[in-house]
Amino acid sequence: MSEEPEEPNNSGEQQPAAGPRRSPVKRRILAAGILVTVVATGGLITGYLLVDIPSPNSAAAAQNNVYLYSDGTQFARDGDVNRQNVRLDDIPEPTRHAVLAAEDRDFYHQPAIDVTAMIRAGWNMLQGEGKQSGSTITQQYVKNYYLDQEQTLTRKAKELFIALKLDNRVSKDEILTGYLNTSYFGRNSYGIQAAAQAYYDKHASDLTTAEGAYLAALLNSPNLYDVAAHPENRKRAVARWKYVLNGMVKEGWLEPRERDAMAFPEPHDPQRPSALAGQRGYLVEAVNTHLTENGILDEQELARGGLRITTTIDRAKQDALVKAVEKELLSKLGDEREEDSYVRAGASSIDPRTGEVVAMYGGIDYIQQYVNNATRRDYQAGSTFKPIVYASAVHHRAKTRGGKPIGPNTTYDGASGRTVIGAGGPTKWAPHNQDNVSYGSIPVTTAMNKSVNAVFAQMGADVGPERIKKTAVALGLSPDTPNMAESNASISLGTATPSTLDMAQAYATLANHGERVDHTLVKKITRNGESIPVPEPETEQAVSRQAADSTTAVLREVVKTGTGSRAKALGRPAAGKTGTAEENEAAWFAGYTPDLATVVAVMGQDPETGGHKSLYGAAGMPRLNGSDFPTLIWTAYTTEALRGTPVKNFELKPGKNRLPKASPSPSGSTDPSGDPDAPGEEPTPVDGSEEAPDTSATGPGREDAENARGGGDRDYGDDGANGERAPEKTEKAEKDRGRKAGDDEKQPGKPARPSGETADGKNPGEAPAPEAKASPEGSPETSATPRP
Repeated sequence: MSEEPEEPNNSGEQQPAAGPRRSPVKRRILAAGILVTVVATGGLITGYLLVDIPSPNSAAAAQNNVYLYSDGTQFARDGDVNRQNVRLDDIPEPTRHAVLAAEDRDFYHQPAIDVTAMIRAGWNMLQGEGKQSGSTITQQYVKNYYLDQEQTLTRKAKELFIALKLDNRVSKDEILTGYLNTSYFGRNSYGIQAAAQAYYDKHASDLTTAEGAYLAALLNSPNLYDVAAHPENRKRAVARWKYVLNGMVKEGWLEPRERDAMAFPEPHDPQRPSALAGQRGYLVEAVNTHLTENGILDEQELARGGLRITTTIDRAKQDALVKAVEKELLSKLGDEREEDSYVRAGASSIDPRTGEVVAMYGGIDYIQQYVNNATRRDYQAGSTFKPIVYASAVHHRAKTRGGKPIGPNTTYDGASGRTVIGAGGPTKWAPHNQDNVSYGSIPVTTAMNKSVNAVFAQMGADVGPERIKKTAVALGLSPDTPNMAESNASISLGTATPSTLDMAQAYATLANHGERVDHTLVKKITRNGESIPVPEPETEQAVSRQAADSTTAVLREVVKTGTGSRAKALGRPAAGKTGTAEENEAAWFAGYTPDLATVVAVMGQDPETGGHKSLYGAAGMPRLNGSDFPTLIWTAYTTEALRGTPVKNFELKPGKNRLPKASPSPSGSTDPSGDPDAPGEEPTPVDGSEEAPDTSATGPGREDAENARGGGDRDYGDDGANGERAPEKTEKAEKDRGRKAGDDEKQPGKPARPSGETADGKNPGEAPAPEAKASPEGSPETSATPRP
C-alpha cells in the first residue's frame, strides 16, 4: 500500500492526500472472504430449513449385543436395558445442579450450540484424532435421543441444526428433562431414575446431594467411574466427583461448608443379569472395555445394541483355562477355613505373534464376584517384574557401578539388607531377601532363579528407574499402571500393580523376540449385516531382540532349575517367572512358550469389604507362593491348550548375552538330570548380528541420580513385594516362614546354598569378596527397615 504525495493547489496550500489504494491480490482475497461468508451463511440457512427434528432413534428401544467365540459360536448376550422416565420436579434440585456442574454450567444462559467447541471437535476428527465431543447438554440430548453415536461430520452437522431448532421450540427445562431421562449412566441404565435404582436402590427423588453428584460424574464415563465394578479406578472417580461438587460451589449452588462435610457416597454392588453368569460376564466386560478404550466404539454406541461382536477368545482354550483353575485351585478350597473365602484367581493368555487374547479367567462367577480379576490393576506384580528390569538393562547396555556390562553372568552381591548404591553413593534403601537369607557373589541367572531382592534392587539402580518404566510401557504395560509412575528405586521389586492382561502382553513381547503386537479381543463387528471397522493391532520393536532373547534364556533357567521348576511338567520349551506380592496378598506365575504367553495370579480379597487380604493359611498352606497354585494352573492350562501342536524352540539370538552351558542348580551344582523338556532344548547361540539397542543410554544413565535421592523409598524386601528364592529353606527359615512377608518362592529339592563366586570388581554395588557366603541366619549388614 502506498500513498500519493500531496501536491500544492493554486493557492499554494497542500491538497489532502489520496486514499490508500488496494492491490488486486488483496481485493481478490476480500472478495473471496465475502463469498465464503455468503455461501456459509446460505448453507446454514438451507441446512436449518431442510433438517427437521426427527423421530426418536432406535436407542429408545435398544437391542441386545451378541458376543461370539473366534469360531463364530455364541457365548453371551448382554442384559436388558433399564429405562424409566420421570418429571423434572421429581429430580432434586441439587441433583440437577450437579449434572449442570458436570456437563454444561452455562446451560440456562447460552445458545443450544457451542460453535467454538464444535469447530475444534470437527477439526480434530479431520486430523484423525478419534472421537471428539465438546457438546452442550442440548447437543448431547439430540445425539442421545434423535441421532446415533456415529462420530462423523455429517452427524455433527445434523446435531447442530436439530439442536438450534429444538432450542427455539421447547424450553430449557424440557430439554434438561429429556437429557436426564435419556442419558446413559452405566449398568444398562438409561435416565436418572434407573441410575438411582441401579447404584443406590432408591428413587431419584430420594437422592442426596452427594449421590446426585456421583451419578452426574458417571455421565463422563460410566464404565470407568463405577467404583464397585472397577475399584482400581476409584481415585479417578472420586476426583471427578469432587470436580462436580466444586463446580456446584463455584456456581453458588452449594455452600462450601456443606461441600466440605460430604463423604464419598459408596454405590451398591451391581446386579448382574443371569445371562452373564460364569465367565461370560467377565469376557463381555473385557471386550466392551477394549472397544471403548481403543476408540472403536463408545459406551453409548454399545448401549444402543444390535451388535454382533466376534471375539478372539478360543473356545477350547477358554474351557481349558477354566478347568485348570477349578482342578488346581478351587478344588483345594473348603468352607472350614476362613482364609479360603479370600481366594480369588485371574488369568490372561495371548498369542505372541498375533496379539489375540485367546483365553481369560475373571473369577468364579460374574454374578457372585463382579470384579474381573484378569483386568483389575490393584495387586503388586512382585518378582514377575524382575525380567523387565533385566530386559531394560540389556536393551540400554546398562553397566554396574564398576563399569561392567550387565548380562546373565554379571555377578552381584546377594547379601540381604545390603545398602543399594546409587549414582551419588549409598542410599537409605536396603531391601531384604526372603527370610533374611543372604547370598554371596552370584550371577544374574542365579539371582533370577532364586529371585534375590538385593541383586535386582541394585540392578534397578544401575539401570535407572526411568529407563525401567519406559521399558515396561514399551513391552506393553499401561503408562497409567497404578504405583508405577510414582515409583523410584522400588519399581525393581514389583511394587507396580498391573493386571494379568498387562503382564501377559509384556511377556508375549519377550516371547516374540521383543516385537510388541498390541493385544486385541475383537476380530469383527457387524450391525444389521454391515461391518464396523476394527483396526489391526499395531506392532513395534519394543526392545532389541538380543535383550528379549537374553531375558528368555534367563527365564528358561527359572523353569529348569529355579522357582518355576514345576512348569517343567509341560514337557516343551518354556520360560517364566514366579512372583508374590507384599504381605502375601497375591501370588503370580508369568510364563510363555513360543506359541502362548499366559499370566496367572491368585489374590486375597475380603468378600465383605473388598479390601486386600493376606493369603497366609489359604488352602491349608502356611504361605501361598507363585510356585504353588499359579504355576500349577499355568502348567495344566498350557499343556491342554497346546495339546496336539508341534513342539517349538525359542530360536534365541541373545548376542553376547549368552548363558554358560550348564547353569548351577540351586544347590550350587549342575543339574545332573538334564532338562526334562529335551524335545525343545536348543543351544543358546552367539549371533554376530546383534541388534542395536537404544544407544541414547549406554551407561547407568542420568536417571540413576534419582536413586541417590531415593532414600525415602521404603523397604519392600523381606519380601518387600518381591524376591523369590528356591522353595527350600534352612531349618530356621522354614520354621519362621509362615508369617514372614516375602515374595521369594519355594522350590522342591535341596536347600539352596548360594555360590561363593568371587567379585568381579571392588565397587560396593557389585559382588563382595570371595569370603562372602550365604547366611541364612541373616547378614550382619541386615538392618531393620520399616515395612511399607
